[in-house]
Amino acid sequence: MKASIELNNKTYKVDFSKPLDISIGLRGDSKNPVAWYLDAPKIKPVKDGDFIGKVSGGASVNFNNIQFNPHAHGTHTECVGHISREFYSINQTLKTFFFFSKLISVESEKIGEDQVISKAILKEKFQSKNTEALIIRTLPNLREKQTRKYSHTNWSYLSEDAAIYLRNCGVKHLLIDLPSVDKEKDEGKLLAHKAFWNYPKNTRFEATITELIYVPNSILDGEYLLNLQFASFENDASPSKPVLYKIQ
Repeated sequence: MKASIELNNKTYKVDFSKPLDISIGLRGDSKNPVAWYLDAPKIKPVKDGDFIGKVSGGASVNFNNIQFNPHAHGTHTECVGHISREFYSINQTLKTFFFFSKLISVESEKIGEDQVISKAILKEKFQSKNTEALIIRTLPNLREKQTRKYSHTNWSYLSEDAAIYLRNCGVKHLLIDLPSVDKEKDEGKLLAHKAFWNYPKNTRFEATITELIYVPNSILDGEYLLNLQFASFENDASPSKPVLYKIQ
């Protein structure tokens, strides 16, 4: 279905019949990606006496319990409630779901023992002041990102200056294919999270961070319409499904 959509006082033509899904689905086995030292998520049928919630086991319906952590087990979108003392819910914070976005691919630089995405790296690929959402694909972009076990790997991360740069560019929604925009073991400093949200001095409550996405190499860098979908969890974060559409 083709349609015209207006964003930032501009009209764009979009073919909604051709979505580009950049989320990682949740599955209850060892092939699921995992971070933050947790085990794989669990999806198992309910058991109650002789009842097993599985049609192949004799039940009339499939009736599963799902145990997972949104931050550790797949694509998720989080609000400032992730780092604040006060409770803020992603479901109450994000109220619009279509955004003009740009996809860039970046390669981190080695600084000491770390791989860092610096302000200079981002500035080379992104200078826009009118882009609501920025999607960062890290290189090399291997399919194993969809199943990677991230714990104790010291993944690439954004420098504090890089996060400040994006904030100053007006980016409200940041999406990245890593478990966190921050260093895995940073003594709880969370410099990139705090800088992007401008927390706690002048907090950007409307801003979100989406982590653990996967952008296939077939999706080229450029401008897209982003539909940022998530489950209605009253929580700091929710499993999410960011979908891109080419702008015609």
